[in-house]
Amino acid sequence: MNRLKTVFLMTLLAVIMMAIGRAFGGVHGMTVMLILATGMNFFSYWFSDSIVLRMYHCQPVGPEHRLYHIVEDLAQRAELPMPKVYIMPTEVPNAFATGRNPSHAAIAATEGILDMLDDEEIRGVLAHEMSHILHRDILLSTVVATFASVISWIANIAQWAAIFGRGNDDDDNGGIVGLLVTIIIAPIAATIIQLGISRTREYMADEEGGRMIDDPLALARALAKIDNYAHYQVLPGASKTTAHMCIINPFSGIQSGLANLFSTHPPTEKRIERLKELDYELHG
Repeated sequence: MNRLKTVFLMTLLAVIMMAIGRAFGGVHGMTVMLILATGMNFFSYWFSDSIVLRMYHCQPVGPEHRLYHIVEDLAQRAELPMPKVYIMPTEVPNAFATGRNPSHAAIAATEGILDMLDDEEIRGVLAHEMSHILHRDILLSTVVATFASVISWIANIAQWAAIFGRGNDDDDNGGIVGLLVTIIIAPIAATIIQLGISRTREYMADEEGGRMIDDPLALARALAKIDNYAHYQVLPGASKTTAHMCIINPFSGIQSGLANLFSTHPPTEKRIERLKELDYELHG
């Protein structure tokens, strides 16, 4: 299913860019946008994970690191190839997984997680991320991050076109089209991005992670601690286009009201409730 979603989003990106290209430049503009969209799709498939890791200033760690040994054990439990392991140099606790498939996956966690959580809680967080790798959520996440970035770029271009187009009668149509793109297409595309990353994906990763370590309550405690911290400080390097990749929304503290309705993360309280129910199912 995630493969179909990925193909759908890549196709949708190409269609949106071609439509905008035709509106601004006719057939020639549409052709240019098709070439650009093809390049973006190719680039996002092969390199978007590297971009995300650089955005968060992730540093690779090896067998000498505590985090590496925990990931290694979980990979064996899940019968998955060993992913690359990275540390984010920040005290704000969070984590994410990325990559195009289980054989080319990476897990990144912040230094803050190592300081704030005990070993069992860290195992819960990393098991959640291993679940995303197991269920091949990671390609969808990285493609969506690139997709959202391109939509933002298009919206900005359209906005400037609308502003400067008003000063010239010959450009009025371009300005109107640009304004419509900014007002209509960008929000629709953003909503599609939200729908492409289902809240169900997080619930599934929580459950799979809890089962993987046979201790759902450890993950529940970790989520509560990370969520509490997120209400006071935003994860450095986080952006709206990559926030869905983190185990807890890094903008929890500044996002409220209507924005929460479109959040890719379920309420942490509900996630904890489900983990408690899972613990009762497993242990009585």
